[in-house]
Amino acid sequence: MSELHLVRDWAEELIDRHLDATWSFGFDNAKRRAGLCDYTRHRISVSRYLAARYDDETNRQTLLHEVAHALVGSAAGHGIRWKRAARDLGYTGGVTHRGETAIELAPWVGICPAGHVVYRHRRATRATSCALCAPVFDPRHALTWTRREIGPAARLAAMTPR
Repeated sequence: MSELHLVRDWAEELIDRHLDATWSFGFDNAKRRAGLCDYTRHRISVSRYLAARYDDETNRQTLLHEVAHALVGSAAGHGIRWKRAARDLGYTGGVTHRGETAIELAPWVGICPAGHVVYRHRRATRATSCALCAPVFDPRHALTWTRREIGPAARLAAMTPR
């Protein structure tokens, strides 16, 4: 598990090496996405919660992914220009992360009739069914949602490397 001060050091080193002085780095409070390239604010950020639980190499790969976005611009998306820039930087991953998310910080918990559990960070605005039981909405597999309180201690624990 990475220490957040090291992730910051790696990010600042990559920015200094590959981008101009208008770019900066910061941590954000994302629970599901690992990193973000904000083209408007010229800022690369990573989730403090996910960075604390991922290993060093996973965090380095996330930073390389976002620096590649900054290099090629927003219009490139995850297309051929982005893929080339990412590969040139040493990025070896895909276009999205498939790693663990901060489900312990999800205030909404849904349970289907078969017992599958789903976590959400935002309240569902309409009826939702279990994706494992039904690929399209089916009221027979509707999720029952409950809200749980996430206290400061849980947030601190999620940011603390294990």
